[in-house]
Amino acid sequence: FSKGVINKNPLQQVKVIKYEATERTYLTIEEVRALVKTDCRYSILKRAFLFSCLTGLRLSDINKLDWSQVSQLEGVHRITFNQQKTGTLQYLDITPQAFALMGDIATEGRVFNPLKYSAYMNIELTRWTTAAGITKHVTFHAGRHTFAVSLLSNGVDIYTVSKLIGHSEVKTTQIYADIIDSVRKDAMHKIPDIGL
Repeated sequence: FSKGVINKNPLQQVKVIKYEATERTYLTIEEVRALVKTDCRYSILKRAFLFSCLTGLRLSDINKLDWSQVSQLEGVHRITFNQQKTGTLQYLDITPQAFALMGDIATEGRVFNPLKYSAYMNIELTRWTTAAGITKHVTFHAGRHTFAVSLLSNGVDIYTVSKLIGHSEVKTTQIYADIIDSVRKDAMHKIPDIGL
């Protein structure tokens, strides 16, 4: 069409696919604390999921995380890695809690070995969350959602959250902001009294 070979642009007939927001399952801090106190059949799964809640890393990035990607800078542990999904380089400073979940320190090798994605992991994740009294349908990705919602709920700005979870655009992160009722309620109560 642009070269004049055909008269009509066939792409004009294509309708834009509208994005439909889906529900994002996340855990409250109380629910995460309940998981900490609840036994899980596979300790590697428990450590990896809680690590996701504290770092926002995807299962694929946790699964391939190697000790060679962990360093210490000014007393803070840092993970430097290429995101599995986007391939972009990310620097992520982690808390002492998250570092403790990584287990015995080594110089090389997978951090969360022998973590593998499989049906047993999904079944055990459901069993573990149910045992902790959580009735939500929790997948491993809920750890990532939990991280983002927790930061936003505690006043971290959306731009910083976007960078921490490795989104290339802030609008991708806004889905998390939309699910925080407490922030919306607080915002509405900041409207000054108009004297009615």
